[in-house]
Amino acid sequence: MSNALAIAHVTQALALLLENNVGPEFGEAVKVEPRKPPAEAPDHPTINVFLYQVTPNTAMRNNDLPTRASDGTLVKRPAAALDLHYLISAYGDETELVGQRLIGALVRTLHEIPILPKDVIEQAGERPYLTGSDLAEAAQRVRFTPTVMDVDETSKLWGMLYQTPYSLSVVYQASLIFIDGRETPVPGKPVERPEVRVLPFGAPGAPVPPGAGEEPGSADGVSVNGSGRADDADAPGAGQDRAATKAVARTQAKAPAKAPARTAAATPAKSAAKAPAKAPAKSSARTRKQGQTNRPAKPGSPEHGARPDGGAEGAES
Repeated sequence: MSNALAIAHVTQALALLLENNVGPEFGEAVKVEPRKPPAEAPDHPTINVFLYQVTPNTAMRNNDLPTRASDGTLVKRPAAALDLHYLISAYGDETELVGQRLIGALVRTLHEIPILPKDVIEQAGERPYLTGSDLAEAAQRVRFTPTVMDVDETSKLWGMLYQTPYSLSVVYQASLIFIDGRETPVPGKPVERPEVRVLPFGAPGAPVPPGAGEEPGSADGVSVNGSGRADDADAPGAGQDRAATKAVARTQAKAPAKAPARTAAATPAKSAAKAPAKAPAKSSARTRKQGQTNRPAKPGSPEHGARPDGGAEGAES
């Protein structure tokens, strides 16, 4: 984390990094200025470091959203994650291709040293206008990455520089820069009673996963743990979670078994009771009716000796 001077500190440190490395490689003194490109191109070797845009870092912009508690107290100091975009231009005698030689030297420098060194940051912080900057103590180091720009984007960029002629330049992005707030967060409460227990499954006192403590055919109150050892549910060290888990498992194991048994026992009994009861009743009624019809008439009864013509059997005419 850094304070509000981090942006200016990175710009000054980048200019100092190029000055310490490009000058000795170029063979003569090179002037590095942290400013926008001039309207008139200088004749001596010059490099301009111009910060033309500051954007929020897309990966870390929402990293510090929950910064306050429900009562409004500050829990975490908010920090703004930023990316810095630099336009680095080179000037010199065009007949000797000084600008192109300087661009090659600075590209190699930033490719070899992509992360801003701490000693360069400390050296740049000695400027009086950077007094109080804490960029050197930041945990996040600044990295420089080249940015690809096509002709249209380059034309728009240089079009914003009013009355400034185009010069050979490269674009680099510096990330990640954090600018934190000024408020001091409320210190967290100390741990009053640490209780951390790590037990493997099956150990005495360890919780049993649901469904893992019962096997089909196991006796009530006895379960087989993951190691194949039978544990008594009421043994010392077994918690209430194990008893509750076994009760649920026994209920689930017994409930489905009752319904099929009741159905299988009731269905044949009902069908057997209904079918034979109706058939013999009908058969016996039919038999009694036939018996009454075929039974011989008793002597002396009106039916005995009756003839079809109404006369008595055996009567003389």
